[in-house]
Amino acid sequence: MQKNRITGTAVVLILTLVFALILGACSGGDKETGNQGNGGAAGTEGDQAQASGKPVTLDVFLSLSPRIEDINKNAITQYIENKLNLKFKFDATPNANAADKKKLIMASGDYPSVFLSGDFTQSEQIDYGQQGVLLPLNDLIDQYGDEIKKAFQDDPDLKAAITAPDGNIYALPHVNDCFHCWYAQKAWINKTWLDKLGLEMPKTTEDFYNVLKAFKEKDPNGNGKADEIPYAGAIGTWHGVPSNFLMNAFIYDNDEDFFLMKDGKVDLAANKTEWRQGLEYLNKLYGEGLIDKESFTQNGDALTQVANKEGDNVLGAIAGGIPSLYFSLAADQTRHKDYVSIPPLTGPNGVAYTGYYKSYGNGQFAITNKASKEQQIAAIKMADYMWSEEHAITNEYGLEGKYWEKAPDGTTDVRGRQARYMLKPEFFDMASAATNNETWDQMGITRRTRDIRESWVAPKDPMTQEGYEYRLFLETQNNYENKQPKETFPLSIFMDTADAKEVNQLRPQINDYIRSYMAQFITGSKKLTDNEWNAYVKGFDGLKLRRYLEIYQNAYDKMAK
Repeated sequence: MQKNRITGTAVVLILTLVFALILGACSGGDKETGNQGNGGAAGTEGDQAQASGKPVTLDVFLSLSPRIEDINKNAITQYIENKLNLKFKFDATPNANAADKKKLIMASGDYPSVFLSGDFTQSEQIDYGQQGVLLPLNDLIDQYGDEIKKAFQDDPDLKAAITAPDGNIYALPHVNDCFHCWYAQKAWINKTWLDKLGLEMPKTTEDFYNVLKAFKEKDPNGNGKADEIPYAGAIGTWHGVPSNFLMNAFIYDNDEDFFLMKDGKVDLAANKTEWRQGLEYLNKLYGEGLIDKESFTQNGDALTQVANKEGDNVLGAIAGGIPSLYFSLAADQTRHKDYVSIPPLTGPNGVAYTGYYKSYGNGQFAITNKASKEQQIAAIKMADYMWSEEHAITNEYGLEGKYWEKAPDGTTDVRGRQARYMLKPEFFDMASAATNNETWDQMGITRRTRDIRESWVAPKDPMTQEGYEYRLFLETQNNYENKQPKETFPLSIFMDTADAKEVNQLRPQINDYIRSYMAQFITGSKKLTDNEWNAYVKGFDGLKLRRYLEIYQNAYDKMAK
């Protein structure tokens, strides 16, 4: 599962996306080695230094997973050092503090030669690249980036997505082709309750309304109490706000930027008539007690307590990317097995979308003007290795033989092909431990393609803890794949520094405005009268919506060219 952070087969951590531009004055680099242009000019001198046999020391900034016991003695650290003849000198900052630490070191000029967890936004890449702080990687990739060039051939969209408007590549992302994460806007329904009440899986918004009424009124948990919660969600979770899944039955809502795309033109969904229709439907559900009244104020921990409390289950349907946002997957806990995903519902106008979230994210690996020629070459060779299939596996699952092995002939993966890899039982013990020193826990960069992720032996039972990733694959494949609109706006895009700074001021205001009014209209604290709706739509003028869309349109047009 996707980092940012959703870990592998057994351990699921919740994805939190943080969009921020970090402003600050950046001093120049080392006068002797700084500003090496495209870096590839390092050439012969750096190659000869590496050929001397002495390990190259790389001072590296790394966002440290709390699950790693000792990064310097870590098995993967030592394996990479031995394989590539280098020595890490880590500035390993805990995940929770990494963003603040990066801001400080970039502002002070006391930054390292190499970043492995730079989290550089597109505008930061342009800004620092133009200042000469981040070196262009193009020539280094041409000379030493065999795996990187292969990745560009395999996925032309990848190269386009990480190339700045000036033609330079300043950073490489952590690539995680997490299929079920691409379609993370899901809802899950209690199949046991449906079966007990003789109900079919809902296909339309009207079906869903009727199912929720039955959950509320017909005592599906059989305890004689009216304690059922028909539909629930939570804020601050991975697509857990219940309104967004349902809004896609009226108009596309990815709950990230609220953008629509048609014929290459970007527009806003949240001021359209269809958006109002969706709000009216949601207000109806809320008003009749079919949506949990806590859904727009409680966090994931609060809903988790409800989901796992002893006694009778009270939850009918839940919103969220994965059921384990709320339900325990422990071997002695079986309640999560009652839930299956709900396919996108069809609304009154025939719309049935799902949110789509494929993105390459921010730049993590970068070389700065502090790097010597020797360090530049060692660093790009390291990055090239980290985009290999070997590192994609060992980073997450450890070294071959201890926790995984090559799959025997005759075993099949999730797509019915001959499997390439097989997890050993020891992996699940290690993965369930609080800490380990056997993996990198998806730190730094990897390139985990769908092919790699889906090449493992398919578990026999997708409802087990070991089969959880397979379960998510099946639910996504069966119910959500390709249900997004034909055109969607990219979740991250390069734009000029001045435009990015302007957007960074406008976007939070506009998104907060949308979410605030969405909650108020749904809960009824604001009525969906013509006057209230028109005032809401008019309010976007004061938020400079026209300018906001103009900036994104210009960035999209440049990318398209």
